[in-house]
Amino acid sequence: MSHKPVYLVLLKRRPVVDPAAIEAHRAFLEALRAQGVLERSGPFADKSGGAYLIHADDLAAAQAIVDRDPASTSGGWDITIHEWQAR
Repeated sequence: MSHKPVYLVLLKRRPVVDPAAIEAHRAFLEALRAQGVLERSGPFADKSGGAYLIHADDLAAAQAIVDRDPASTSGGWDITIHEWQAR
């Protein structure tokens, strides 16, 4: 994996989520994985949302990646990004 900073992206579902956006979001994550940008991803056990870890040069670059995510463009999730200092 990259030596770039790691960003934790948290997604919390809103009451109405377009099922097509879920499939598009999964495809988006697979593309990031293939590019070496995505480190880990997965849903929360209670189905309230999910999270993923990405590598980016800085917070602005991480935000630009997340802005392309169908989860973001569809409006079905509240999304926050945090630089993560894993130990």
